[in-house]
Amino acid sequence: MKIEEMKKFLLILSLAFTAFSCQDEGRQDLMNQPEAEKVPDSIQTLTGEFIYAGDAAILRGSDFVYGVTIDSMSKVLAEQIQPFQKEEFDMVPVKVKGKIVPNPRQEGWDENIEIREIIEILESEKALEEQEEE
Repeated sequence: MKIEEMKKFLLILSLAFTAFSCQDEGRQDLMNQPEAEKVPDSIQTLTGEFIYAGDAAILRGSDFVYGVTIDSMSKVLAEQIQPFQKEEFDMVPVKVKGKIVPNPRQEGWDENIEIREIIEILESEKALEEQEEE
């Protein structure tokens, strides 16, 4: 059991390093723009790649990376993406509605997303077509 937990931790850690080390000038320009005023308690629609690894989950988009609050909705989404993962740690594109909240823990990302609604799994049609071809 400890080896699997270590593998999951190392995967999450490597994803974090990859996300932060891939910043280019264009991304720096985006990050240096004045921060827009955030509306408290607003629900946003986000499209990104989702991965769930036991006790941690991540939603990564083209211009954001959020930790995902582990709750019943994130577990439902994790179950729904399983048929579309070829390997255990494959990220699957999804579209969700969620609330961005500060991360209460000192580790990981500054902000988490609390998933409120699963809109769509974007790989579903493509993956089903591939399965039919095989």
